[in-house]
Amino acid sequence: MNTALKAANLSLLLLYPVAWIAPLAHAGILPFFRGTELTIFSGIADLWETDVFLAIIVSLFAVVMPYFKTILLALIQFDLVSGRHWRATLEIAGKLSMADVFLLAMYVVVVKGIGVGHVNIAWGLYLFSALVLTSLAITIGHGKTANDAAEVA
Repeated sequence: MNTALKAANLSLLLLYPVAWIAPLAHAGILPFFRGTELTIFSGIADLWETDVFLAIIVSLFAVVMPYFKTILLALIQFDLVSGRHWRATLEIAGKLSMADVFLLAMYVVVVKGIGVGHVNIAWGLYLFSALVLTSLAITIGHGKTANDAAEVA
């Protein structure tokens, strides 16, 4: 199971960047987004022009922290850093990672369509949803594996 968790976690490192540029939705006339194709990066770019502080917050907690958490977990899984020393950092990174909150916000925007125009969900939203859920499952699985190993020792 440990090998499967490692492989799944490494796949997140490849798939997160794809999800960031994948179309989440195709929209007609949305007031907050310029283009008709909404991606995570295009949403951040549009925020950057209207609210720099919010763009930085969204970038940090929806892009940087989930990726950092994934890298840190990989380093722990491959024994490149001590899991005992970095476990607290991993937990904090998981809590600060707003990928799941960002996902829920995107769902609301996509489903509601802000009451203007129309929105069609695209494949990137499903990919991003799957990555968020997979990351959560890997973190839970790693915690169980680590706890089982600690009980045996």
